[in-house]
Amino acid sequence: MSPAPLRIVHIVRAPIGGIFRHISDLALAQTRDGHHVGVVCDASSGGAFEDRAIADLAPRLALGVRRFAMRRAVGPGDLFAAFGIYRQIRELKPDILHGHGAKGGFFARAVGTMFRLRGHKVTRIYCPHGGSLHFDPTRWDGRIYFLLERLQQVVTDGIVFVSDYENAAYEAKVATPKVPARVVYNGLAPHEFAPVEVDGDAADFLFIGMLRDLKGPDLFIRALHNLTLAHGLTPTATIAGEGEERAKYERMVADFGLESRVRFAGSLPAREAFRKARCVVVPSRAEAMPYIVLEAVAAEMPLIATRVGGVPEIFGRFADRLVEPGDPAALTAAMVAACVEPEKMRRFAVTLRKGLAESFNIDLMNDRITSLYLGVRNGSPAGLPPAGAGSIPHLTPSEMLARTGEAPSSRQFD
Repeated sequence: MSPAPLRIVHIVRAPIGGIFRHISDLALAQTRDGHHVGVVCDASSGGAFEDRAIADLAPRLALGVRRFAMRRAVGPGDLFAAFGIYRQIRELKPDILHGHGAKGGFFARAVGTMFRLRGHKVTRIYCPHGGSLHFDPTRWDGRIYFLLERLQQVVTDGIVFVSDYENAAYEAKVATPKVPARVVYNGLAPHEFAPVEVDGDAADFLFIGMLRDLKGPDLFIRALHNLTLAHGLTPTATIAGEGEERAKYERMVADFGLESRVRFAGSLPAREAFRKARCVVVPSRAEAMPYIVLEAVAAEMPLIATRVGGVPEIFGRFADRLVEPGDPAALTAAMVAACVEPEKMRRFAVTLRKGLAESFNIDLMNDRITSLYLGVRNGSPAGLPPAGAGSIPHLTPSEMLARTGEAPSSRQFD
């Protein structure tokens, strides 16, 4: 804890998924340390599940949760939105504005700069959480977003990367950070390291996550179809999550004749969803440091995941067991193996979980992020450790990106 409590405001566009889980955990940990913390997020994103999470979080934070309109697409209106956010939170007198995701990062730095122009020293922190870093640097939209990222470095005081991969992607696509930066892994709570006992009527496979192509639900459904078409297997599956593209995936299930074996369960807490299946499948095309992989490993769930983002850092020496992203045939093969060798999958789940709590825990995450704040505010960046902190920091940015095999994306980011 610092000598005097900090006033910290976290800013994010969409209060959904792993990014909001990260913010909630961090905000509550900082609150327990005696700091005054608040959250700013979009007023229209999310559904009933997210509304309940925000309603639970808000009264536990000294500065509460404030919701404003934030458009997903980048445009001139973002400048007006930044002025609006400044007017609404200036009475909070923040010491730290911590932006999460590309849009949250823009607002934190823009609003923080407005505070500074008015004589209030605000520390502007940015955490990409993947965001614009998933874009292809050879496409025009990628070039524009990476130019915007470079321009914003001059109004950035510190950067937090959630994986070595994200650090490498930033260096390769944007620039080497000119401000204090460090890798801080996402953390789990102690109770999340207890194994989950599945229900007696559990499905064979579970997809859990945002229903958008970036997360790969289409690949999951196609692999289920392939299991029957090419291998004569008829596994059941649960799809937990929500998203604007849900109707498209429901049509896929119908077109492949899988309605009797695939159930859409809506948004569920991870450990509740784990009880509903014997094997978790995370077929993402791109990630930063996905909570769902951490949660599944901590719960000793048999797991199939793709080689994207920071997932190899979670798997460590077992990274060769990851599936190539965007490859339905490779995903199908891994799911066939899970069907025919379930006991082998369970034994590997136990092995993979060992030692996870040492690197991926909330207390460590909170300590490393809050100490970055203090180092920047006290003007002692020389005392900060280097950015790289994970399992493969010796690789160059190009080698790191090549190792993940992640395909660049041209989809919108948060």
